Amino acid sequence: MNFHGTEVRQKALTLLRDGKRNADVARQLNVPLGTVSYWLHIDRSKRGQCPGSHDPKCPRCDGRPLDFAAYAYLLGLYLGDGHISHYSAHRVPNLMITLDDAWPGIQNEAEASMRAVFPDNATCRVRKVGCHNIKVYSKHLHCLFPQHGPGKKHDRPIVLEPWQQDVVEAHPWEFVRGLIHSDGCRITNWTEKVVGGVRKRYEYPRYFFTNKSDDIRKLCGDALTSVGVQWTTLARGSDPFNISVARKASVALMDQHIGPKY
Repeated sequence: MNFHGTEVRQKALTLLRDGKRNADVARQLNVPLGTVSYWLHIDRSKRGQCPGSHDPKCPRCDGRPLDFAAYAYLLGLYLGDGHISHYSAHRVPNLMITLDDAWPGIQNEAEASMRAVFPDNATCRVRKVGCHNIKVYSKHLHCLFPQHGPGKKHDRPIVLEPWQQDVVEAHPWEFVRGLIHSDGCRITNWTEKVVGGVRKRYEYPRYFFTNKSDDIRKLCGDALTSVGVQWTTLARGSDPFNISVARKASVALMDQHIGPKY
């Protein structure tokens, strides 16, 4: 049975030739993404535009230039709330960063950093309830993120390689920004004090980074210290899962370079 007629297919091809992304066309026309991708492949084949072998170069394997600032940010996102997986049906692994739909600006920034780090690879967004998975596929993910391994990150050692440490030391704010954007927040705390017999409410901003991994929290703390931010560790029950930045000067510094999520 032909579920999608010639008119729908032609409209899809027109949008694709105009530069629309496969996922956007599928959503607009209510057609499965796989069908849209198949139509595009057949159209390119008929017009002799099928690409050749896709073999993007790797900064670690081939010496391709790497956008270090974008990589520092993406590394922070990955360590905070990202993971690498390899589905049996796919030829290469994927890096996925899950980000809340409340912060579309961060989703855009995450995808932009993926494109900068992997300029020859396509990125995509997968809708989930209340969030999007920002993804990129590459056979060189393990080269650029050697912290990947079996199990959860907080159950295994997380240590930067010397070249990664050099990147973080050169771009500490981008690294911290990625950590805060994935596994941190900026909130407003309040307290009450009696002044002159009158109880007054005082509010003040505060940053948190929360992660179960002792190693990842240490990386965050070391980067904060390197840029002059004073921080403390707060326990969740008996577990020291939180890094807190509350001192006025340090919060001002964080606001200057990071700011609220957006």
